Amino acid sequence: MNNNINFETFLLINPKKIIISVNTFSEFKNIYQKELTIENTSDQIDFEKLDYFLSQNILKIEKILNDFIKRIHVIIDQKQFFSLELSIKKNNYENFINHKSLNYLLNEAKENCKKTIDERRIIHMIIKDYYINNIKYSSFTESNKSGNLSLDLNFICLSNSFIKILEKKLKKYQISIDKIVCEDYVKNSLINDEKNIFYMTKKILNGFNSNEVLLVNKKQKNVGFFEKFFNFFN
Repeated sequence: MNNNINFETFLLINPKKIIISVNTFSEFKNIYQKELTIENTSDQIDFEKLDYFLSQNILKIEKILNDFIKRIHVIIDQKQFFSLELSIKKNNYENFINHKSLNYLLNEAKENCKKTIDERRIIHMIIKDYYINNIKYSSFTESNKSGNLSLDLNFICLSNSFIKILEKKLKKYQISIDKIVCEDYVKNSLINDEKNIFYMTKKILNGFNSNEVLLVNKKQKNVGFFEKFFNFFN
């Protein structure tokens, strides 16, 4: 088995439909895609329908691939998420404002968010605006002056109970969740003629939004210099 290095699997779940899509890793050529439309009057995910859908498709996919699906990216409907906006400020009068200052502030913001979200997991951490010495910037710029740095952030969170149910459904097929993303966040990132929500998900997971702090697993090693400042343990 090739440990899934040649393909990526995506699962979109919302109350009205479920889609599974398998694509080649490098060229993102579609290998398999199937959709289930659901008649659902509520805003809740139908996990029984998801269970049925997986039972009808996973083995088919694995036969086509001649490999097991071990990990999967999951795109979840916006209504399942909780959003929190937070502003945080640090006075940095003794030192220049640099990536180290930003690193410190983002870690502090993340810890403050954790105290508020209770039994939820941070899925997306997005910097909306930067303020350096009270001047607003859309992206981070190091300053050769001391002063203060403040951030406006948006946290998109998902309940641990929801994640545990989803993990249990996938575990039946020996599949674990690689990454979770918010469906509306992906859709709002679609630009120009890009219509493929799965390809945009891949781009987001690879750092498409330079103002998103990519959350990585504690066990991940060998991150690059830039990522050491901008990726934080989830």
